[in-house]
Amino acid sequence: MDEALNKLAAYLGDRLGAKLLGSEVSLGELTIAVERASIPEIIQLLRDDSQCRFGCLIDICGVDYPDREERFEVVYHLLSPWLNHRIRVRVNTDAATPVPSIVTLFPGADWFEREAYDLYGILFEGHPDLRRLLTDYGFQGHPLRKDFPLTGFVELRYDDELKRVVYEPVKLMQEYRSFDFLSPWEGMDSAIPGDEKAGEARRKDGEP
Repeated sequence: MDEALNKLAAYLGDRLGAKLLGSEVSLGELTIAVERASIPEIIQLLRDDSQCRFGCLIDICGVDYPDREERFEVVYHLLSPWLNHRIRVRVNTDAATPVPSIVTLFPGADWFEREAYDLYGILFEGHPDLRRLLTDYGFQGHPLRKDFPLTGFVELRYDDELKRVVYEPVKLMQEYRSFDFLSPWEGMDSAIPGDEKAGEARRKDGEP
């Protein structure tokens, strides 16, 4: 399997030239890094070329690396049922630079790209309807970014007087607990009922 994937990587290197930024074969899958602007052309090549035949789009997802200048990776997973190969295609971008949409090549990419926009804020140029998919219409921020607070920014509740859902700043109704990390035995202030017998037995044996 690795030999066939290495041959495919070499073939793609010849076809893509400078548009291919890197490739790696690991765990029976080929991963390639490519130029962001060329992603539709490259996905079409992977789909239509007789040496590739990646006709099944499995997934599109985002990855966040906040310390990088281009903090996001968009990762495409494709399958070739005919050749029994898998490939992972990666492109880099930031919060302001859109990635070309591939909806015209794979209609199923529609909701995958919307999900990446909703959860990471990644923009897709040419998408027919780029809006939130999983979070609420009034949701603020993008919850899978590494710098997104665990509590979120707002909370919602149904107001009986207004007869509608209202948004309010997050309120923590309970202070965070303080854990001493002691075992139940070390942390007990008094003996457990019945434990006095064990104490009497220890004293008879001369233990303190």
